[in-house]
Amino acid sequence: MKKYRICVYAICKNEEKFVDRWMDSMGEADVVVVTDTGSTDGTVEKLRERGAVVYTEEVKPWRFDVARNLSLDHVPEDADVCVCTDLDEVFTKGWRDCVEKAWQPDTSMGKYLYNWSLKEDGTPDVQFSYFKIHDRHSYKWAYPVHECLKYVGTGPEKIIYITGMELNHYPDAGKSRGSYLPLLELAAKETPQDDRVAYYLGREYMYKGMWKECIAELKRHLALPSSIWKEERCASMRWIAKSYFGLSDLTEAFGWYCRAIAEVPYMREPYVECAQMAYRTSNWPMAYYMATEALKIKQKSMVYVNMGYAWDYTPDDLCAIACYRLGMYGESLAHAEAALAFSPKDERLKNNLRLIELKANH
Repeated sequence: MKKYRICVYAICKNEEKFVDRWMDSMGEADVVVVTDTGSTDGTVEKLRERGAVVYTEEVKPWRFDVARNLSLDHVPEDADVCVCTDLDEVFTKGWRDCVEKAWQPDTSMGKYLYNWSLKEDGTPDVQFSYFKIHDRHSYKWAYPVHECLKYVGTGPEKIIYITGMELNHYPDAGKSRGSYLPLLELAAKETPQDDRVAYYLGREYMYKGMWKECIAELKRHLALPSSIWKEERCASMRWIAKSYFGLSDLTEAFGWYCRAIAEVPYMREPYVECAQMAYRTSNWPMAYYMATEALKIKQKSMVYVNMGYAWDYTPDDLCAIACYRLGMYGESLAHAEAALAFSPKDERLKNNLRLIELKANH
């Protein structure tokens, strides 16, 4: 028996091709409410045909937080649980039961597993905990881009983890990120002391290859008094290292990877990224050391982004290559076999294994 009235809500624009798949997934909710922000294809009509309640709104100038709050305003007042998704996202079946089992009358927000990207075989690539399930009246959306929920309730905020609930993201490759940088720069002007905004802005500079701007902004992020989340500080240090590598400053790049590891020694990502840099510069002892240290870490983070390359064949592949270059053929063979076990159809890994076997068996 249903204990709670659950409403899925979303914003969209020109996403007709995703409607059927999304509605099939969201149909476990009691009501689905969509705020369309200017579609010129058949998105609105198709959503209504599938049973969604659709509102149309114009948001000028565009800001994601304004659009999300308009969408939230359209959620029925009697909803107990609000589930915000996008049309390129799909829950695994049975998600409602997971919510019903975990939710309590005093719950404010629910977190769950989010697969931001998937590999070709459907297994998770980039993975982290997500936060877009909440009660009806305790939250508002904030920030022009990379928007998040801010608690505005009156009592203590109670956040739970919803075991078994999993959301998969199938991004539209045709969508542009062109608006992200100006919106992040706007956010930094609006809230210059906000560490979250500084982090996202610096990361966006890194994505665009604006190495010097990335370094300056992320150093500013690290210096902010509110920058105390160790995992995100570690990420800033990793992107600074990557930017210095982009500027061909290997000394600074290595130094910042070491800082990242010192900040969060229990995540694989800084070790693997440093090993990748060492591989690109033929520093085989460093590649071997960093990759083997990464492999000692067996548990994914429950509080930050897990990058696919830290948990797939990559660490073993780096170890295999480094060991081969260092003449450690037996160990190279073991790592090559482990790498291939992750991706048995990978021709490069197969060829590497054959080459290593020739050395190891002589």
